[in-house]
Amino acid sequence: MSKVLFAPFSIAGGLLAGLIGRQLFRGVWSLVDDEEAPDPKFRDIDVRKLVPALLIEGAIFRVVRGLFDHGARRSFNALTGSWPGERRPEQR
Repeated sequence: MSKVLFAPFSIAGGLLAGLIGRQLFRGVWSLVDDEEAPDPKFRDIDVRKLVPALLIEGAIFRVVRGLFDHGARRSFNALTGSWPGERRPEQR
């Protein structure tokens, strides 16, 4: 039941994380290059710039999303007393 109640927290956190991640990426990319980051949808782009841009962007988005997700789960737990998900990974 807590997973269903947690869904709005997760969706809102994901949207906010995406906005913050985009701004962080733009800031980091401006340190790498003066031009806007290359976008894979364009034909005439330098692949040598595209690969690092995608790596940096992916890393930033994954970290920001992970932090927001964990924070949302901790907040949900503080409000409801129920953790939405598993307490720890399965041991192999």
